[in-house]
Amino acid sequence: MLKGNLRYVIVVLVAVATVINYIDRGALGFLWPEISKELELTELDYAIILNVFTFAYAFGQSIFGKIFDWIGTRLGFVLSIVVWSAATMLHAVATGLTSFAIFRALLGVSEAGNWPGATKANAEWFPINERALAQGIFNSGAAIGGIVSAPIIGLLFVWLESWQATFIAIGALGFLWLVPWLIIYKSGPDAHPWISAEEREYILTGQRNTETNEVADYAPDTKEILSRKESWGVIMASFFLDPIWWLFVGWLPIYLFKTYGFGVEEIAVYAWIPYVGAMFGAWFGGLLAGNRIKAGWTVNRTRKTVIALGGVIMLLSLLATTQASTPLFAVMLMAVILFGFQTAVGNIQTLPSDFYSGKSVGSLAGFAGTAAKLAVVGLNFLIPVITVNSYTPAFVVGAGLAILTVLSVLVLCPDIKPLKPKTA
Repeated sequence: MLKGNLRYVIVVLVAVATVINYIDRGALGFLWPEISKELELTELDYAIILNVFTFAYAFGQSIFGKIFDWIGTRLGFVLSIVVWSAATMLHAVATGLTSFAIFRALLGVSEAGNWPGATKANAEWFPINERALAQGIFNSGAAIGGIVSAPIIGLLFVWLESWQATFIAIGALGFLWLVPWLIIYKSGPDAHPWISAEEREYILTGQRNTETNEVADYAPDTKEILSRKESWGVIMASFFLDPIWWLFVGWLPIYLFKTYGFGVEEIAVYAWIPYVGAMFGAWFGGLLAGNRIKAGWTVNRTRKTVIALGGVIMLLSLLATTQASTPLFAVMLMAVILFGFQTAVGNIQTLPSDFYSGKSVGSLAGFAGTAAKLAVVGLNFLIPVITVNSYTPAFVVGAGLAILTVLSVLVLCPDIKPLKPKTA
């Protein structure tokens, strides 16, 4: 069953971890109507808790980027998911703003490892022409997590009749994931005992740039990574793009609660719809990039075209959302927004492995993730201020961010290919 396809088994496992990641992080928003009522917490308290999580998540990206480069992909994922699953279960004993903030910070630091870890696994296990697809499969885990988290959390809440028990139940999922991970992920493709010789050769040979026949073997230290404008293209594109995703991950349940008076059950009915668009966008962006590279396009042309396409889709649909008049119309437009987001983000997330070798990929992915989450912190402070009367200003801000994302790549990444040391 695994013969010739072990790399896809690996990326599917990472995608499943991402599904669990999104179920765990989404629980607070979906359960907030009950939590806030029972503990007498306010929307400002929610914003504070959300930003504590986001700050921790921001710095967790850089921390775990280094950890993955240090201890490797296998153990890096074990450490990340054990801590975040335990942190999710600890939410059950929270009694107020302080305890929620502490457990949310622990969750944020540990969940952050999923992204640099996935980027590193992608760089290790996939040839260049399949990396965007692999990243799309991984990113579809975030979308599927968004789709299933609302009904799963809603059903668990109805069945268990307690938000505390719901946190414990979903926290246990991560520990179950460890079983297949430890069995299947034994090493990278160069030494894995289950991989066929043909697949190993296909992966390692395919890691050469198609137009230069070069493999990214340049692994600079942190100082040199941050001295390259291409690195800043990745960092700034992530900085501008990520708040668009978190506008919906963090605030969609509150938007439905505040705008339409929805409770937990009603939020569960609507909140999964945007993530269907995200799931298809993740697959589309990866398949389109792989198709264009196989058709003879350069990596540079492919990445920029697909990223720009995603940016245009986001721009138009975010502006259209300002005119949404019903909850169903709003979430359908949000599905288009997240389709565009995922079309772009998978190709942005492959850029570290396009420029550097595996020994630096996790570090740059972590730096980009930290910048992205710091931008989200700013957004979370901004949202309560600009959405007093409606969410229209938030969608306009998102449209501007879509433009800046594309410009970051076009201006700061003039030629997407393996970089060489400055002294070369």
